[in-house]
Amino acid sequence: MKEININTSFTVFQSAEELPKEIQSLMQQAVEIRKKAYAPYSKFRVGAALLLDNGKVVLGSNQENAAYPSGLCAERVAIFQSGAIYPEAKIVKLAVTAASDTNETKSPIPPCGACRQSISEYEFKQDSPIEIYFMGESGEVYKSDSIKNLLPLSFDKNFL
Repeated sequence: MKEININTSFTVFQSAEELPKEIQSLMQQAVEIRKKAYAPYSKFRVGAALLLDNGKVVLGSNQENAAYPSGLCAERVAIFQSGAIYPEAKIVKLAVTAASDTNETKSPIPPCGACRQSISEYEFKQDSPIEIYFMGESGEVYKSDSIKNLLPLSFDKNFL
């Protein structure tokens, strides 16, 4: 028997105002699209903004459905849209913000497991890391240099 230790590392910004200007702009776009989320059931709104290597920004917000599994998270809406519109572009940065209609969200909200797997798929496909910035509606912002910090033992096509 052996033990494996996995270490992850994040950069923590005290607020969005502390982010580099380019990331502040990306996060603000995520905040604006978050406000347009369709979340009548969970009352939990999420916005995502992707910066591509071609300079384009692709946005996504969560889209719920009365048949819960039929909805889609903001991150996957943006990722799949970028893959459809700009299939050759690489995702360079991802900004995610979440807010509840019922209580203030001050803690950074990371992507869910399904979104982590989707981010991992695109990071693997493009063979370059995706910087991920995530926050609640206010407070600290976490930065991960790669999805590997959030999903260290990833599943990819090499296992198939």
